[in-house]
Amino acid sequence: MSETRTLPIRKHIALVAHDKKKDELVEWALENKELLKNHRLIATGSTGKLLEEKLGLPIMKLLSGPLGGDQQIGSLVAEGKLDFLVFFWDPLEAQAHDSDVKALQRLAVAWNILLASNRTTADFILHSACMKEAYKIAVPDYSKF
Repeated sequence: MSETRTLPIRKHIALVAHDKKKDELVEWALENKELLKNHRLIATGSTGKLLEEKLGLPIMKLLSGPLGGDQQIGSLVAEGKLDFLVFFWDPLEAQAHDSDVKALQRLAVAWNILLASNRTTADFILHSACMKEAYKIAVPDYSKF
């Protein structure tokens, strides 16, 4: 039987992008600034600096993805401190830290949090009526492992 937790009205959103997807993430964030400003934003390394400059919103900046930022976000997921992961990754280019990326995506799915890997999915989630309210999610009971 699954446990539950409630995503708060003001959600914790991580914004992550591979190098070739950073411009796309910034463009998306600028288009959605009015909605994003109502949430707590977290980002890895240079993506966080870039987003903070462009958006003018406070962003909790973690380490660069390959230097541990992906694991820091994964830790937030596992601790129930992240509600929505926007991760624009490049499916056509291998990354030196692909294993970290896959681990982060696996954690997001395992802990049943919102995960957007592209603009369309990010738009649908961010513009959903559910983003404006507290929302109960099921989380698996991994204590038996």
